Amino acid sequence: MFELVYAMGTQGGKGGGGGLAGFLPFILIIFIFYFLLLRPQQKKQRRHQEMLNRLKKGDKVVTSGGMHGVVVGINDKKDIVVLRVAENVKIEFQKSAIAATLSEGDKG
Repeated sequence: MFELVYAMGTQGGKGGGGGLAGFLPFILIIFIFYFLLLRPQQKKQRRHQEMLNRLKKGDKVVTSGGMHGVVVGINDKKDIVVLRVAENVKIEFQKSAIAATLSEGDKG
């Protein structure tokens, strides 16, 4: 009985799927992970950075916290944007806190 179990346990010298065929599922998973998760995120970050670089005075924006305002000043050295949120009320935000710019018809 022991010889039978021992004989079944050995592969008889067969390779067992080594080489490139063994790594093919991992390569496929990495490929799918890159094109479904990483690449779209990189595109989104690139578009956001371009939007921040195009900011100018008078742009209507919304912050990541939901605050709506109009850009009245930009300090590129410190990455700070000054927003007017009401009459005589100006607030400084990090430039990265700007989530989106609004078109003329979006803000009431």
